[in-house]
Amino acid sequence: METTLMHSLHYFSIAILCCCGNIVHAIELPKYTVLLSESDFQIRLYNESTWISALVSGATSYKQSYKIGFQRLYQYIHGANLNSSKIAYTAPVITSMPSSPSENDGYIVRMFISTHFEGKPPQPNPKLKLRIEKWKTECIAVRKFGAYAKDDHIDKEIEALVTTLNKHSAMIDRSFYNIAKYNASYRNVTDRLNEVWIRVLEFGTQCWP
Repeated sequence: METTLMHSLHYFSIAILCCCGNIVHAIELPKYTVLLSESDFQIRLYNESTWISALVSGATSYKQSYKIGFQRLYQYIHGANLNSSKIAYTAPVITSMPSSPSENDGYIVRMFISTHFEGKPPQPNPKLKLRIEKWKTECIAVRKFGAYAKDDHIDKEIEALVTTLNKHSAMIDRSFYNIAKYNASYRNVTDRLNEVWIRVLEFGTQCWP
């Protein structure tokens, strides 16, 4: 096990190369500190943050819920808010998936809100049925994976992270598992970055509730 990494990663700029002209755009990400880094997972301490969320009722899969939820979030950042403001795209887009297949109303798709708004982003148009959420500082276990995030692939990655955390006797929130997607759908499959996020309640001397 490597020595705990306590350096703060502002992680504000992720380099995304566009297909046309190799132009580099910096996309804002939520701030975090790496508490532990292993070959197959990390424990991160995320700062307080603000998110816009879309509850997707009746969804039965990651693919279905992401498509429906992201369409509503896309409208919000492109002016469907009470200020008619265009809002900069951020990453990641997170889909929270219920651990129980019977909880079909539990899928929630979220987009990080830039710190530029200081926690007070424009209110969404009511017809979009979106919510602004405040997240407190919390520990997240993270497992990275590439390619496209498909339901069968996601299930295997979630299972792998849960197995790893069980081996470390970690206490985790098992009610929801989260898939963080960093790339637009048109990105080349070899360049894609996705992550499984699981909320950690206790991990050794770290992440006490």
